[in-house]
Amino acid sequence: MIRSIKNTVTGDLDLTREVEYARKAAVAAGEILLRYYGTHYEIGSKGKNNPVTIADTEADSAIKAILTHAFSDYGWLSEETVDNDDRLSKQRVWIVDPLDGTKEFINKVPEFCVAIGLSDNGEPVVGVSYNPITNEMFWSARGMGCHLGDHRVHVTKTAALKGASVLASRSETTRGEWEVFQGMLVAVPTGSVAYKLAMVAGGKADATFTRSPKNEWDIASGAALIIEAGGKMTDIDGHPMTFNKKVTKCAGLIASNGILHDQLMEVAPHHKTLAKK
Repeated sequence: MIRSIKNTVTGDLDLTREVEYARKAAVAAGEILLRYYGTHYEIGSKGKNNPVTIADTEADSAIKAILTHAFSDYGWLSEETVDNDDRLSKQRVWIVDPLDGTKEFINKVPEFCVAIGLSDNGEPVVGVSYNPITNEMFWSARGMGCHLGDHRVHVTKTAALKGASVLASRSETTRGEWEVFQGMLVAVPTGSVAYKLAMVAGGKADATFTRSPKNEWDIASGAALIIEAGGKMTDIDGHPMTFNKKVTKCAGLIASNGILHDQLMEVAPHHKTLAKK
């Protein structure tokens, strides 16, 4: 049972029901992913380096059925659903990636998750990121804290960038984009941006960042988790992030324990420039 409390940021709004249903939807989607994981299925494409599987679409349908039935007046934005402008008039919008880390899923690398976020007037107020392979359920609601399963979790207290554990994109490290940081920090290649954000929120790493553009469904759940875990998340240039915008793609991001954020801002936006020196 999730404790019901007064939400101090969004007013007298109780998010207990929202986070309970988000967790329920994540588990339902996770069961679908487990059913397909490691089996043979058709792999489609939505563009360069952007595969899609039947697991993505079935998980999306399961999440949508649960959440839109329970919250019929909320908006909907998902990677696997055709977008429309109706959501822009809604105060609250579910922002969903039913399978963040499809490439890892296909390659049987257990670094992916179901990512469900809820925005309230653009602010990320609920986050659920669920890895069904490792059975890690990261969840948060504004004012309730960040949790991994039944345990409250927090970001790390690491204060020095040198030696800090920073989760890096596997594709970026394969391309050699993180070599410039050797000696500055410890880069740990990890799949799925939503999973990386959850790991930072859960204190399993100190930070993550990328210059690559991301869509709202990639990062909404993680943004909510990071805030409630005591960390900080901005775009790559240090600007605050808001959600349910008409254009869903945003600049790259920096997510950290907060203590390291200024240090990361000094190097992360310029790493391609540094690499040329």
